[in-house]
Amino acid sequence: MKPDLEVVDVLQHESFKVWGHGYPFRTVRWHFHPEYEIQLITETSGQYFVGDYVGRFAPGNLVFMAPNMPHNWVSELPEGRTVERRNLICQFSAEFLNERILAFPEMRFLDKLMTESKRAVLFSDATGDAARPIMEELLTANGGRRVALFISLLELIAQDEQRKQLASHRFTPDPSSYMSSTINQILSYIDQNLASDLRESDVADLAGQSVTTFSRYFRKHTGMSFVQHVNTLRIHRACELLVDTGLSVADICFRVGYNNVSNFNRHFLAQKGVPPSRFRSLHQMNIVSASAVA
Repeated sequence: MKPDLEVVDVLQHESFKVWGHGYPFRTVRWHFHPEYEIQLITETSGQYFVGDYVGRFAPGNLVFMAPNMPHNWVSELPEGRTVERRNLICQFSAEFLNERILAFPEMRFLDKLMTESKRAVLFSDATGDAARPIMEELLTANGGRRVALFISLLELIAQDEQRKQLASHRFTPDPSSYMSSTINQILSYIDQNLASDLRESDVADLAGQSVTTFSRYFRKHTGMSFVQHVNTLRIHRACELLVDTGLSVADICFRVGYNNVSNFNRHFLAQKGVPPSRFRSLHQMNIVSASAVA
């Protein structure tokens, strides 16, 4: 089975993405993405799949994967039970790694680890335990502290002499083949046309499916409806514009694909808990606060 594409949106004012999610969650499926990923399990146990590797996981399970490595962690929970925070995740692009981090001669000690990550790397329980407070602080860190924590995380995992590779030598990720699947073509089309008038019926036609069939198919692969997925991406992109530009809320509304400001405000408030203008002012306050501390 070909893995699904996960669209990883690193905000324009950040170099890498750090986040966490619960279980069940929309990204818990056999998937891949063109970013490096460090993932730490903080709760639950179960079965995990990385490339052609299958193993058991528990809290403290820490894995580092190179771009395009298919993976999935399936927790074993009683039916109906949910977990608020199952894991912590750090994702970053190869461009950021090569042009920013490895540009420093002092960071070349990471070369061996980066090569090993092409088969995915599992670290010792001790390293997993040590990584947790770093990743938890990264969730809210700003400025130079955020960068320092990121580098300390890389140093920590690079020093683990008990680490081991997971996928076999014969396994090679094939992103071009993965992208030929219908769902990945659909996800790519949505991402490229987010600012346009995206209608589920039109995208269903592109997929050669009826709307009903497409709706089931899309939810199966993404864990959410077509409309939910589009709105999530649009609000995420709006956050980037609110933070990185001086565009008005109205301008941003239309740039991300909404046709009226009130509808945009409603969706933004539902997802972020504050209206767009308040989101921008809070972010600006955060920057000023961080500068004052520095």
